[in-house]
Amino acid sequence: MIRILFLCMGNICRSPAAHCVFQEMVNRANLTDQFFIDSAGTIGFHQGSEPDGRMQDAMRKRKIPIIGRSRQINKSDLEDFDLILAMDNSNLMDAQALDTKGQWHDKIKCFAEYCADPTIVEIPDPYYGYDDGFENVLDLIEEGCQQLLIDCQKQLNR
Repeated sequence: MIRILFLCMGNICRSPAAHCVFQEMVNRANLTDQFFIDSAGTIGFHQGSEPDGRMQDAMRKRKIPIIGRSRQINKSDLEDFDLILAMDNSNLMDAQALDTKGQWHDKIKCFAEYCADPTIVEIPDPYYGYDDGFENVLDLIEEGCQQLLIDCQKQLNR
């Protein structure tokens, strides 16, 4: 089983969207029993909240089921998950800071590494932007999740 945690700041826009998108892709590929997928935030301000309503609207337009509630990352996540994918460099550094001994740094990565365009180094936070920002972020997340699934399938087939 591959355990993947998506990470952003508040866990109400980018990381829950990636969680929902990737879970749907895994389900469609009939690989549900091969994955455990979750999302978290680096802050606990939105603890227990559903994804942002604007992100929910954007996901509904694409027929992506909305799942999960916001939670804050904790130190045990570093051990429990095989891959922690941060949406931006700030989230990446926050997750790495939890790893005080540096033993799990190799599994904490930027989600943008899975996007085809090498100039994309972060997934922008649409929270304070315009409504089309949610659509743009979903485009990046869907692209990255497709490549992530391909990479995971290779790992599962070894």
